[in-house]
Amino acid sequence: MIRTALLKAGIAMTLALCLSPRLVLAQATRVATPDDTREANLRAYVELLRSDLRSQRIAIITELMQFTEAEDAKFWPVYREYEAELAKVNDERIALIKEYAANYEKLTDEVADRLARGALDVEGRRNGLKARYYDRFKSALSPKAAARFLQVENQILLILDLQIAASLPIVQ
Repeated sequence: MIRTALLKAGIAMTLALCLSPRLVLAQATRVATPDDTREANLRAYVELLRSDLRSQRIAIITELMQFTEAEDAKFWPVYREYEAELAKVNDERIALIKEYAANYEKLTDEVADRLARGALDVEGRRNGLKARYYDRFKSALSPKAAARFLQVENQILLILDLQIAASLPIVQ
């Protein structure tokens, strides 16, 4: 039962994450110059990070976690706080992507180093955020339920990261 739900949710999330931005990019770049294409890609990354496909995430989490009524009441307030803090980290990631796009054609070693260190910092803070909230979820629910949420959240974030990374041009 849970494996079937995981498979269905995983397929739905993968399709949503992989197809939605591609459709946006395809529509935005039909007859576009390279600068227009970069700008369209940037808009898609920003939208993807800001929205975090919120409705799909909530549906996936709800289906996979299978909360009791009591767990549901304890989980969502903590999740909303986590989501708000994650949005701040994502805003910093968006700023790095914007800076990368603005400097891509004339990227210097100094700027590349600053962007790489910034990306590592953002990734570290996101992992720290997950660790901090794991403890909060564990206190609100149970260690097993918190571990399940962490696993689901990691899968969602990995798919999102892969989608963005696969679309960003490699440093020249």
